Amino acid sequence: MTTLRAESLDTTLVPPAHRWQFWVDMADRVSAPIAFTSDHAADFRGRAELVDLGGIELTRFRYQSLVGRRTPRLIRQADPEVYQIALTLAGSSAISAQRRDTAMRHGDFTLIDWGRPHDIRHASSRDGREPAASVTAVIPRALLPLHPDRVDRLSAARMPGATGPGALLAQHLNQITRHPDQFRAADAPQLADITLSLVSTLLARHLDVEDQLPADVRQWTMVARVRDFVERHLDDPTLTPQLVADAHHISIRTLHRLFQTEEDTVAGLIRRRRLERCRRDLVDPLLRDQAVQLIARRWGLTDKAQFSRAFKTAYGVGPQAYRATTLQRARIVNSPASVVNSERTY
Repeated sequence: MTTLRAESLDTTLVPPAHRWQFWVDMADRVSAPIAFTSDHAADFRGRAELVDLGGIELTRFRYQSLVGRRTPRLIRQADPEVYQIALTLAGSSAISAQRRDTAMRHGDFTLIDWGRPHDIRHASSRDGREPAASVTAVIPRALLPLHPDRVDRLSAARMPGATGPGALLAQHLNQITRHPDQFRAADAPQLADITLSLVSTLLARHLDVEDQLPADVRQWTMVARVRDFVERHLDDPTLTPQLVADAHHISIRTLHRLFQTEEDTVAGLIRRRRLERCRRDLVDPLLRDQAVQLIARRWGLTDKAQFSRAFKTAYGVGPQAYRATTLQRARIVNSPASVVNSERTY
């Protein structure tokens, strides 16, 4: 399976004298040129995971403290006509733009317009042990279904990422940038559409214009809300499409219509995600002494026979056999003899 196009960049893989320039060049490529300074420039340590969704770029950063200035001169040299939505994951951040100074803490979003001057600061933890970290999405201005004059009002504004559409967007960005290998290259267009819909909904919520969003954007957002609800309630044995519809104040017919173009029905999504959680726990060495049925019940599957049939249909073998085979294979791979032989091949 061809997975999403992703790239990892780590300054520690180049000599210390070149690390700072390596980081600056990478940051310019992600968004646009910016004048950076850092107290750690002599030996800068930073890492970035870049995921290309085709027109929308996601990046997960981890880095030492730095300051950046996007000046009018740099904008005249290159205006990429993009917005960047940034979520602070660790440390602290602050941005000055549009006569607004905003401080962001862990879990806060902000919107950056790379076509306007701004100053931005990222700081590690106070004791210096925890580097700054963030995850961002770079989106062409022309793709946002909101008038630029409205979007400008949110430039450098603080938007919470723990509730409402902010929480959905944060979960979405984290999942893709942490595990790009879990997605196929063919998923990129759909993931880009979902990203755009969630960003648009977050901005529209803060502008109080959600009702003005296109119907397809509202639909993508509702699908994302349903998926998030399912993920958070997989352990509930009463989770059904009807319960999902009731929780979102829509009819069961509307719910099914929302998922007409999805790979799974709502019932299929619930079943598949439960089985995937069970499969993950079955091969976890730390859980090898837990009974199979206990693991199944943890994820809302209370009928032993039904669980065994569903698991075999999905993975070709029953849960007991799958666990035994996988754990045995892991023991062989990690055995001392295997390690010695592996070392000899190098």
